[in-house]
Amino acid sequence: MSTRKTNSATARLKQDYLRLKKDPVPYVVAEPLPSNILEWHYVVTGPESTPYEGGLYHGKLVFPREFPFKPPSIYMITPNGRFKTNTRLCLSISDFHPDTWNPAWSVSTILTGLLSFMIEKSPTLGSIESSEYEKRQLAGQSLDFNLRDKVFCELFPDMVTDIKTELERRAEAERAARSNPQSVTSNDMQALLRNQFGNNDQSPLHSAITNICVIIGFAAFAYTVKYVLRSIATE
Repeated sequence: MSTRKTNSATARLKQDYLRLKKDPVPYVVAEPLPSNILEWHYVVTGPESTPYEGGLYHGKLVFPREFPFKPPSIYMITPNGRFKTNTRLCLSISDFHPDTWNPAWSVSTILTGLLSFMIEKSPTLGSIESSEYEKRQLAGQSLDFNLRDKVFCELFPDMVTDIKTELERRAEAERAARSNPQSVTSNDMQALLRNQFGNNDQSPLHSAITNICVIIGFAAFAYTVKYVLRSIATE
C-alpha cells in the first residue's frame, strides 16, 4: 500500500514538474532532488518594488507519500526577514492546514501561494516581524549565503554563475572606490551601497552615505578645476 501511494505521488510530481517547466511561476524556480522526488527546492527572486528586491531566497517543499491528497511541508532556508529559517511554515497550502488543502492544487499553485504570502504582511506561525530596512539588508546578503549552500549550488548552477558574476562586479566597484573615488560611476556606487547596507534607498544611513559621496565628488571636481586654472595661469 505504501509503495502504491509513493508511486502515485511520484507520477503526480513528475507531471507537475513538466507543467512547471512549460509554464513557469513568475519570480520562482524549483527543482526536485535527483535522489528523492518528494523533496523539492525552490528559489524566489525578490520582486521589484518590495523589500526583497535583489535577493534570492532558497527554500524547500517536502511532499508526503500521500500527495496530492495531503499537502507538503514548506520551509525557507535563506534568511529573509519574513519567515523563520528551517522551520515548517504555517500556511493554508502547507501541512499545517490539511483541512484547507485541495488535491487539485499543483506545485505551481503552492509556489504562487508562497510568493503571495511572502510579500504580504500577515503574521502566522513561522513568520517574524522585521523592518523593511532589515529585509533589504538580508536581500543584499542572500547571494553570499546561498553560495555556501551545497544543495543550492548543485540544483541551480546557472544561478550560481550569475551570483558569482554579480559579487565580482560588486567587489570591482568596491576596489575602484578605494583606489580612485573620482572614477566610480553612480551605478558602481549604488552596487557598493547595496553590498554594504542592503538595497534600502529610504534608510537614514543610506541617505547619509549618499550625501557624503556627493560632497566628495564636488570636492574632487573643485580641486580639479582649481588645478587646471592654476596650470593655465602658470603657462
